[in-house]
Amino acid sequence: MNTITSWGVFFFAAFAVFGSDSYTVTPYNIPEGIKLEASGMAVMPDGKLAVSARKGEVWLLDHPEADPANAEAVGYRRFASGLHEPLGISYHDGALYTMQRTELTRLQDTDGDSVADAYETVAKGWGVSGNYHEYAYGPVMDRNGNQWITLNSSMGTPVKMAGHRVTEKLWRGWAMTVTPSGKLEPMCAGLRSPCGIGANAEGDVFCTDQQGNWWGTNPLLHLRKGVFFGHADSMPDTKRPESPVKDPGTLPQEITVVEASKKVEGFALPAVWFPYVKAGQSPTGFACDLSKGKFGPFKDQLFVGEFVLSGVNRVFLEKVNGEYQGAVFKFLDGLQGAALSLAFLPDGSLLVGESNRGWNSQGTRSFGLERIRWNGKMPFEIEKMEAKSDGFLLTFTQPVDEVMAANVSNYKMSSYTYLYHQKYGGDEIDAKTVQITKVTVEGQGKKVRLICGNLREGYVHELHVESIKSASGKFLEHGQAYYTLNHLPLQNE
Repeated sequence: MNTITSWGVFFFAAFAVFGSDSYTVTPYNIPEGIKLEASGMAVMPDGKLAVSARKGEVWLLDHPEADPANAEAVGYRRFASGLHEPLGISYHDGALYTMQRTELTRLQDTDGDSVADAYETVAKGWGVSGNYHEYAYGPVMDRNGNQWITLNSSMGTPVKMAGHRVTEKLWRGWAMTVTPSGKLEPMCAGLRSPCGIGANAEGDVFCTDQQGNWWGTNPLLHLRKGVFFGHADSMPDTKRPESPVKDPGTLPQEITVVEASKKVEGFALPAVWFPYVKAGQSPTGFACDLSKGKFGPFKDQLFVGEFVLSGVNRVFLEKVNGEYQGAVFKFLDGLQGAALSLAFLPDGSLLVGESNRGWNSQGTRSFGLERIRWNGKMPFEIEKMEAKSDGFLLTFTQPVDEVMAANVSNYKMSSYTYLYHQKYGGDEIDAKTVQITKVTVEGQGKKVRLICGNLREGYVHELHVESIKSASGKFLEHGQAYYTLNHLPLQNE
């Protein structure tokens, strides 16, 4: 039976987010018998929500904007089953597309009964050896109609049978595209475990990756043709004639990632680093706020799932010298389970799909779905942090107390980077205090200019804003920002 009519008894009340009176989180009451490990979500033109479930199903929520506690009003219907660990879903041109381990699949309901009866292979051709770590994610559509997918590195020796490989590990650790004509094309290399993939407001595609070997901490990467992000497992395929990435050769080790970017051909630094623990331990799926203010004051910013800490961070991006960089801010922690996928509903609420999958997380539920809503009360936050040739410009969501905000002692900043090496993870290194020499309040009290000395390109600049209130006396909810300064602007606007 595809339509669930035996409703569960779980109920969770909406609650405020860690002292914030601006956002509430409401868990969905998922019917008994549905293990909704939500690995991907897609809003359809008719308002239904498609949810891929890690254990091989796709579910439709008929009315996802209904009261989450009322499962019958939301309406849960199984659309597809028998899939091999689908990790992502999207809607395009009358069909749903999901990534299985071995292929990108088109799912269609051709007879109108809300159940898929056509499962079509759209693209395949990457290696799957049986290694547990060979996850595949996506798809995400770019502005040109290409569907982007990302492939995990295998993280180990190939599976062998009678002394021979079962299959080659073709294109592992790569991002690929599927063109509108159905052609599978390699795009960029050097990925480890790129489990979150999505687009920004401009239609450029990004992915999150996971701290581990070759990654000192977690990055957000701007995916584009021909670049190498640093993980070595993808290098064998750079020798293939169809590879757009040049073979980087022998990789240096125990130098900074900044030095490596200058020595290794094609090496591209992340748009943003997530300093470990400070800004999460395992970033996952993300969604861009295109709600036009329905979700609050963070227009066009990325909201990024956090697995281990069971929360959501946000990322402000800007282009400097033609490349993306920007800042990470905390948004919320304390979800019921590990955040795996995110999506915005038409009403501007943010959905978080959850799955603990056996990894450790602070959330205790093994699967779930939660809705985050803005109630119209303006939070007092650092809205964005922009790079200037001589420092940074902070924009706040509310006017600041100008006396407090003009006090240079209320700002602390340091910069640091990471080592490039095959070892697992790494510490912050080459840390130095950033000298903040002058502070001015601008823009009717909503902007603060920080004039800084000894800024360093390629380094994370960690800012702590202390003892500052809004003009109305409200405390700053999150006073930390982590800006990845890949390039200094040539001049201030």
